[in-house]
Parts: sequence; structure tokens; C-alpha cells
Amino acid sequence: MSEKDVLILAIESSCDETAASVVKNGRTILSNVISSQIELHKLYGGVVPEIASRKHIEKINQVIEEALCVAQVTLDDIDAIGVTYGPGLVGALLVGVAEAKAISYAKKIPLVGVHHIEGHVSANYIEHLELEPPFMCLIVSGGHTHLVIVKDYGEFEILGKTRDDAAGEAFDKVARAIGLGYPGGPKIDKLAKEGDPNAIVFPKAKLENAPYDFSFSGVKSAVLNHINKCRMQGEEICEADIAASFQKAVVDTLTEKAIKAAKEYKMNKLAIAGGVASNGALRQSLIEACEKEGIEFYYPSPIFCTDNAAMIGVAAYYEYQRGTRHGLDLNAVPNLKLGER
Repeated sequence: MSEKDVLILAIESSCDETAASVVKNGRTILSNVISSQIELHKLYGGVVPEIASRKHIEKINQVIEEALCVAQVTLDDIDAIGVTYGPGLVGALLVGVAEAKAISYAKKIPLVGVHHIEGHVSANYIEHLELEPPFMCLIVSGGHTHLVIVKDYGEFEILGKTRDDAAGEAFDKVARAIGLGYPGGPKIDKLAKEGDPNAIVFPKAKLENAPYDFSFSGVKSAVLNHINKCRMQGEEICEADIAASFQKAVVDTLTEKAIKAAKEYKMNKLAIAGGVASNGALRQSLIEACEKEGIEFYYPSPIFCTDNAAMIGVAAYYEYQRGTRHGLDLNAVPNLKLGER
């Protein structure tokens, strides 16, 4: 490795994935190790915070050791440690933050706290080496739905966000209602392929004076009401049609607002980030809309859409280059806002 290479060890533990990664110069992933707890939480139909925290404690040292081993480096080669400190489940975040602080203190390596959503946005830099700010980004995950302008690395202007349920949350709740179980997003995506997206017209929320804000609790309630009505009237419930029609309502809303914002703000680059960014229907909708409008469309591979440490390492690298450093008083901030320091 050349003299100028910067190696970041990154840790991510905000929800139910314990992850570690070594990233070189912000764009090259030397290792990306993820220990998922999905099978465990399936039993409960969602993430149980206490169980998640305990699993992180069990796995975190192994995951870091494996990440260093795969990257063929030791802690002595690392220039800085990046760690997610918010938003997320407080107990889960604390495990990663405590681990990062311990390594930082023991090895005298700079500590860089990273915003989880900034990490999701940064996932786009991994496979698209040509992508640089400014660009429009639609962030869609289990806990967040944001439409932002990425003005520079680590610098965001929020145009809109959800007023209630995040898109991913709505997917999970609808999946549970039609008996698909957890995690809901991938299961609805799969079932929707067998259904007719035009079978049922579910509402799309129109928000006065906030063209780029989102609201998904209405469409979720409409799905629940439709299922209840069918049951009460003894009508057949076609799960595939419900999944396809619900997904269409959400995808159309996300696509329309993202394209409208890109055109209004004269952005010819649009990226997507977060767990729901791996949804096939959403990707296809945006690919077609961007092609029609002459907008370059960027999206990460599915492995970089779900929670992972590689994206945190990329974000940490750019924060490190900006001079961001955190002390040993760094704490977990479960509802950290995007753009907060």
C-alpha cells in the first residue's frame, strides 16, 4: 500500500446486523463482514431491542477480527475508526460505540462517529467511482424516508421526509397483515410479482404546502381496512393483488416525488439508498423514469442497501478528511437527525 492510503476500520450495530469493514481511501472495500440476526427476530415478528443488543455483544469482536483478517491488515495499519452512533436502537448502538472507543483508546487511533443515514447515502460511492456530489438522493429504509440534496460529502439539504411511517415500516406492517411475516419488504416484493398492481387502488397521500414530504400510514390503513372488509363480507382475499397494489402506491409516490425534486432543483443525478432501495419494483420504476427524463440513476447492490459497515467506512473516510474527530465522550444518539453533528 502506498504512503498516502487511508485505512478506516468501520463498525455498524444500529439495529440487527453486527458488521465490520475495512475501507481504503473511501472507495475500496477490503472487507465487509455482516452477522445478521434476522432468523432470530423472525420468531417475534420484528426486532426485539434487548435480544439485538445481547447478540451484538456476542458477535462484535469476532466480526472485527474477521474484517481485519480478510483485509489482511492489523489494528496497527488502521488510520481511524468509524462507528455508527445514531440513529438506531440505543442498546444496539452503544455496543458499537463502546467497542470503537475502546479500540481508539487502546491503539490511540482517531475516532469518527458516523450518522447511519449518511452511511446509506455513501453506499452509492462504493460501486460508482464516478459519482460525486452534488446529487439528489432518495433514502428509503425501515426507519427513514428522506428526499435530500447531497451538497457535498457529509453535507445535506433535506427537502422532505415522512410525517409518520417510513416506507419500510409500512411494508413490514402490511406484510404482517397479509400473513407474510418478517422481514416484510423482500416478501412483499416477491409476492407482488404474482399479483395485479392495478387490482386495487390504494390512496397516495397529498400533503399541502409540503410537496416533498411523505406519509405512508394512510396507505397502510387502507390495506388493513380492505382486508377487514373482505373478511366481514366473506370475500376472497388475494394476497398477491394486495401486495402488488400496495407496492405500486408506495413506489409511484416515491418515484414521482424524487423525479419532481430532481427536475425542480436541476439535478441530473439521482441516487437511492437504504434497505428499501433493493426493492425490485422501485428500482425498475426509477430506472424508467430517469431514462425518460435524462437523469443519471445510481443505486447500490442489495448487499450495500441493507445495514453494513462498508458504507459506514466510506462515510467515515470523508468525515475524517473533513477533520471530524470525536472524543471518548461520544455517545449513542438513537434519534440523531441528519445533518446534526
